[in-house]
Amino acid sequence: MTQHISDSTVLSNGVKMPWLGLGVWKTKNGDEVIQSVSAALKAGYRSIDTAAAYGNEDGVGAAIKQSGIARDELFITTKVWNSDQGFDSTLKAFDESRRKLGLDVVDLYLIHWPVKGKYKDTWRALEKLYKDGSVRAIGVSNFHVHHLEDVMAQSEVKPMVNQVELHPRLSQQKLRSFCRENGIQMEAWSPLMQGHLDLPLLSELSAKYGKTPAQIILRWDLQNGVVVIPKSITESRIRENGNIFDFELSGDDMTKLDALNEDHRFGPDPDNFNF
Repeated sequence: MTQHISDSTVLSNGVKMPWLGLGVWKTKNGDEVIQSVSAALKAGYRSIDTAAAYGNEDGVGAAIKQSGIARDELFITTKVWNSDQGFDSTLKAFDESRRKLGLDVVDLYLIHWPVKGKYKDTWRALEKLYKDGSVRAIGVSNFHVHHLEDVMAQSEVKPMVNQVELHPRLSQQKLRSFCRENGIQMEAWSPLMQGHLDLPLLSELSAKYGKTPAQIILRWDLQNGVVVIPKSITESRIRENGNIFDFELSGDDMTKLDALNEDHRFGPDPDNFNF
């Protein structure tokens, strides 16, 4: 069981990926993202998740450089955006992301959304980047089971990670089972339901464990074998989100949290996304 902020899961290719990371979606480029990433690194985080579409890769890169932390201690994720998908255009987009981040090698590169008619060519580009040593691991984001099956049917390298919206109200059991059976690490974006934490059960468990509702949810993720990347720009909240390794939810309480599922999305459905 995960007991420290530095603990990692091991991806199918042997690469270690921290269980906890900082997400920087909607974090403004410049001082805001630099301060947010710096606060996370100071608090012991070693994983940062960004994307070309977030428009803050260069700010993330600046914070990494300023930190003075050895490169091999960090795990940096970015993603190719929908308009850049396709084989050649993905390779070009990757080079731009790598330049902005100031990195020779990216730890994890993801396809941001499954753009119909493009994501298989995009995956071929990711396989090339992986084989060339430009990325340590490759994966996808917002892929349903049928998208994964489609990619895996013709791929030489299986996705190592699938990053999706996942929280107690959208527990993604079928997808989680498929990924577990196929050696694909699940990762949750918007694990805190975009702030919709006013559920009676969360209040009850918060009082029982002496933890915030956010910490209860993040711990539920970890105990379900799901990597989490909560987003915050507030240093105290970043520290709080990282303080989830000193307690464990009981089996009964895990079951109660599992029962909150209602397949409710706060973000878009990948099958009905406006690409």
